[in-house]
Amino acid sequence: MRKARLRAIVMGALMMWVAGMSSSALAMTPEQIIAALERPENSTGNIADAVEEATGARGWMSSDMKPIYDARIVGRAATALMRPVLKNDTRKYPNHMLDILDEAPAGSVLVYVMQDGLEIAAMGNLMGTTAKVRGLAGAVIDGAVRDITELKRLAFPVWSRRVSPATSVGRMISVDKQIPVKCGEIMVHPGDYIVADADGVVVVPTAAAEKVVVLLKQYDDKESKMIPIIEREKSMRKALEQYNRY
Repeated sequence: MRKARLRAIVMGALMMWVAGMSSSALAMTPEQIIAALERPENSTGNIADAVEEATGARGWMSSDMKPIYDARIVGRAATALMRPVLKNDTRKYPNHMLDILDEAPAGSVLVYVMQDGLEIAAMGNLMGTTAKVRGLAGAVIDGAVRDITELKRLAFPVWSRRVSPATSVGRMISVDKQIPVKCGEIMVHPGDYIVADADGVVVVPTAAAEKVVVLLKQYDDKESKMIPIIEREKSMRKALEQYNRY
């Protein structure tokens, strides 16, 4: 009896270990997730739909988050938060925006939040040049950007809520880096996946990324079958009757 119970315990533990190994073997790597999100059929519109279905929450940033030129990026977020400086505050503060500019891995998307500073530029030509030579994917700024002619020439993609010549020097100080921030009305955690194009910016939370990829495949399967029906029947309703994409 005791041997049978011991055997059952061992077998149960072995099955749990095997299940865990299978689950981990099936897990997608960040590189695989990025490759899936980069696929041309996975528009920001479809990704926004998938994030909402997967999480029950909106993932698209405010509509005034606009690109300085037409581009598309996918990468993982590296965050920094700034706030206004008091005029009588003469202390020296670290510059976390420059820290992550120098520290973020190639392919990262800089996410800069200018708290109460929408009209203040968080990036210009020099920072854009640094980001470009370091191989960063782009920047998303809850605030302003300047030197956009030079940034376009560099071909460094930036999305921002404003364009302004106002420098942050003497106006804003660093709060912290690589922390959760609210950017364009959406929470962004370091490492979340950022997808941005001419339609806007979508945040794919790390915990939901694999589910989002699965949903995107389902959307594409339906849409690829709906298009011939629409072309043949000249009706979207006919396609929806069969595949119910919406």
